[in-house]
Amino acid sequence: MSRTHTGRSGILPLTVTALGVVYGDIGTSPLYAIRECFFGTHPVPPTPENVLGVLSLIIYALVLVISVKYVGIVMRADNQGEGGILALTSLIPGRDGGPGAISRLAVGRPVLVALGIFGTALLYGDGMITPAISVLGAVEGLGVITPLFNPYVVPVTVVILLALFIIQQFGTHRVGGLFGPIVIIWFLVIGGLGVLWILRAPAVLGAFDPRHALRFFLENGVPGFAVLGAVFLVVTGGEALYADMGHFGKYPIRLAWFGLVLPALVLNYLGQGALLLLRPASSQPFFMLAPTWALVPLVGLATAAAIIASQALISGSFSVTRQAIQLGLAPRLDVAHTSASAMGQIYVPQVNWALMAATVSIVIGFGSSGAVAAAYGIAVTMTMVIDELLLFVVATERWRWPLAGVAAVTGTFLTVDLAFFGANVLKVMQGGWVTLVVATLIFTLMTTWRTGRRLLGERLTARALPLEEFMKTVEAEPPQRVPGTAVFMTAQPRGTPPALVHNVRYNKVLHEHVVVLMVTTAQVPHVPPAERVALAEPLGNGIFNVRLQFGFMDDPDVPEALLLAREKGVALDPVDLTYFLGRETILVTRKEGMALWRERLFVLMARNAVRATAFFRLPPERVVELGVQVEM
Repeated sequence: MSRTHTGRSGILPLTVTALGVVYGDIGTSPLYAIRECFFGTHPVPPTPENVLGVLSLIIYALVLVISVKYVGIVMRADNQGEGGILALTSLIPGRDGGPGAISRLAVGRPVLVALGIFGTALLYGDGMITPAISVLGAVEGLGVITPLFNPYVVPVTVVILLALFIIQQFGTHRVGGLFGPIVIIWFLVIGGLGVLWILRAPAVLGAFDPRHALRFFLENGVPGFAVLGAVFLVVTGGEALYADMGHFGKYPIRLAWFGLVLPALVLNYLGQGALLLLRPASSQPFFMLAPTWALVPLVGLATAAAIIASQALISGSFSVTRQAIQLGLAPRLDVAHTSASAMGQIYVPQVNWALMAATVSIVIGFGSSGAVAAAYGIAVTMTMVIDELLLFVVATERWRWPLAGVAAVTGTFLTVDLAFFGANVLKVMQGGWVTLVVATLIFTLMTTWRTGRRLLGERLTARALPLEEFMKTVEAEPPQRVPGTAVFMTAQPRGTPPALVHNVRYNKVLHEHVVVLMVTTAQVPHVPPAERVALAEPLGNGIFNVRLQFGFMDDPDVPEALLLAREKGVALDPVDLTYFLGRETILVTRKEGMALWRERLFVLMARNAVRATAFFRLPPERVVELGVQVEM
């Protein structure tokens, strides 16, 4: 549920909770960002000039990309309070969309929709790599305590990640209240450590002068440009601010950012810079900020913060998956609710185990957070570029903002992000290909499912008996009527459900009350109960045409929604009610549509999709399925 209108009394608790969910990713970047600039894949020597130049780049990256772009501008692009790239895509105005296009994304805008889908696919790559780099970066602090721990870094990381993914099935709501306070302690500690070292080398404050950033590029040339790939690590949590907006609202997220997160991050980065001014050979600058006696508790706190950051990305992957299912971009999957009070607490087992396998493989395959950092960033920069392109369309076409102003603003941000993207392209051969391969695979799955469902709907509509003709048949040759209510579910807005035609043709009977039911997904996050029944049309002879609509973040509870239709005059008996579903057997053919390999992939996905009975929360004992063969 969106909380954008929370009163003043609820701002502080929401701000604390937002700290634990929204800022875990960006909050753990100090573990590895500075280190990668000076000791990573494309390092520059930690001379005083380079240290001040890199710090200047980091400060203004945080200001421009996070403070101005995401917190100040992008968060304005909300869909009923919800954010994220799918919510942004759903705001794109469609073209040539008829009444049957209610659940389709931006009808007539295939390129823009493809960009939104690919951006969503990229987020899954981010969800795989963030837990790996965060937890690895934290556990590597053991090696700073003593080199004897170095051989155990990867095994300990794997154990932590396995435990984290295994407990997802039990829900995180029980420990969720601890996240905010722990992250507050984390930011206070890292900010405090930074202050201690700034006092030792106050010259580091010169990094606020942007001329140091310009001088850095002039003096370092191509190597300096390559360092942008490491500098970008400080803003990789930007998308989370936007995606989690619906859970907390804009004001708590902004308050947390400017009140605690931004100051703590800047102080810590400046502290690490001061350390390097005094001790240029410090290859683990974050952990070396702490005195020896504080190393063990700092490693423990860093590990807790990394786990929280990972949890946020995992939960985000579940939420994105539910949106994708509702918007017709993914087959129905198991979506379990792990909290009776928090609607957003969900668990998708198929996604959880896939993320676990991928994340553990990344940890074992790369072996260190430095190696993972070499692969990190390419997916996030591409997502940010896509955000800007979609935002430009929404701002000019939906909001009718002046073209020149929108072009100037988005053009500025696009220039910055394309520079980051160019630097991250250098990482492709060092491992960035992993996230690109994952994103391409998921993009292929999503577009195949979306296209396959559209073709399947066209095939069924072409062979379906128009509802008007069916009604004429019922009036001309009335079948035997039996007591009770029959609900025939269909995905075709104009045709008679095949299950209804077969029931009359072969069983020679028709229930006393019949509901032809279509369930659609509106391009808004939530549809209020008062608007859930989009159509309740009596056709005569006890037959009703009903359309229910849900938001792309709602859980479609059909029996509950039908009670609302009853209040609007639809005759049905909830005590004696039977649901009739059509179960398609899809045959792969050489008909025009998709390539054979994509048709086979679509069939495989359809066979493994969760049955409609569970997805729509239908009582299994009241469901009858009738099969139908469809050639693709």
